[in-house]
Parts: sequence; C-alpha cells; structure tokens
Amino acid sequence: QAQLAESGGGLLQAGRSLRLSCAASGLTFILYAMGWFRQAPGKARDFVAAIRKSGSVTYYVDSVKGRFTISRDNAKDAVYLQMNSLKPEDTAVYYCAADLGWNPGSYDYEHWGQGTQVTVSS
Repeated sequence: QAQLAESGGGLLQAGRSLRLSCAASGLTFILYAMGWFRQAPGKARDFVAAIRKSGSVTYYVDSVKGRFTISRDNAKDAVYLQMNSLKPEDTAVYYCAADLGWNPGSYDYEHWGQGTQVTVSS
C-alpha cells in the first residue's frame, strides 16, 4: 500500500527557513511526479510546487517562486520542499502527493500524505 509521510513542519518567525520532507513507501517512486500542496485554515487546498519524476523539471505557484525549492532524491524515495523567507501567509498544513502523470497544478494525484503543519508568526 502506497504511503507518503511528511515531516519537518513547525512554528517559526517570519523570514526564517524550513525544509519539509516527504518519504514514500509502497510505490515505485521513480515512476511518479511529486507535488506539494498546502491548506490554510478555512481555505481550499492549493498547489505549491511539483517536480517531474527525473527531477529535471519543476513548477511553482507564483507566490512562492524565488523562495521555495522542490527537490527529490530517487535513491531515498523522498521529496523535499526548502522554504526560505517565510511569511505569515505561508501558514498552512503542507501535503505531499504523487502523480503517475504530469499535471502539476491539478489535484489529479494518485496518492496523498497526511500533512505537516507550518506556522509562521509575524
């Protein structure tokens, strides 16, 4: 059974950095594009970033371009989200997801993690 487990969330001040990790198991990781989404309280889940299965192509929502970096390690079956210059509006539960295709901004991902909370104070 496929599982995605996020980690690395926390509470921090604006301007600081944080790195989220997502460990995959029960699936052939190299076959999947990976994405990060986030959901703030009372809001819909939004796309943040995605990376193709080779790692050669990435895609970001405009609000995080230049601040966030998605990467993956196919040897470790893991995907990461490096978040720099964090802002209070980045506060959300962050989810990783796995997609056999490449539809980065859509919600059409086969597998989802349980999420990790990121809270940024001003």
